Amino acid sequence: MSAKGPQSEKVAGDEPDLKKRKGEEPKPSAQEMLELFKICGKLKRTARTGWVRCGVQNYESVADHSWRMGLLPMLLTEVDGIDSVRCMKMGLVHDLAEALVGDITPHCGVSKEEKNKLESEAMAKIRSSVGESRVGRELVSLWEEYEAGETAEARLMKDLDKFEMILQAEDYEAEQGLDLTQFFQSTVGKIRNAEVAGWEQALREARA
Repeated sequence: MSAKGPQSEKVAGDEPDLKKRKGEEPKPSAQEMLELFKICGKLKRTARTGWVRCGVQNYESVADHSWRMGLLPMLLTEVDGIDSVRCMKMGLVHDLAEALVGDITPHCGVSKEEKNKLESEAMAKIRSSVGESRVGRELVSLWEEYEAGETAEARLMKDLDKFEMILQAEDYEAEQGLDLTQFFQSTVGKIRNAEVAGWEQALREARA
């Protein structure tokens, strides 16, 4: 018998879990990802409440708004110190909770505290749909960062959110003959990023 014989025998259960040993992240199953895709798809059928309230016809969905929010950071030319890719991701995710709770606006009679509670719970459900994977954690991290508005990326995306809203409002005014002045008034002096503020000024001048 070889001297290595006894040591080479393996007993079931003695081998450490390979994923834990290698520090690998748990991955969601294909079925879990399909569930996440379907949740995200609900944004295509979730109306932007403000437009509905103002009588806009053929109003956009939350997904429509989120698409342009994801695109705008890529189009900025002054991005020193800004993680543009993170901004693009944040733009796509910032309203994801609305897939489960809808677009809650100040006119819905829901306090800021209750709105945050509802949306936080929705994001927890979305995260749980893909287990303890990196996918779920990143979605929640991006959403929480946007909500907190403390990082340079989040502050930029808050500015772009306001700009995207009035850009869409101007489209509806031109196409449908509506007066959506209230949306323009609500954003006066609130956009801080210089380049985005330049876009805002050009839009207001074109609207005048």
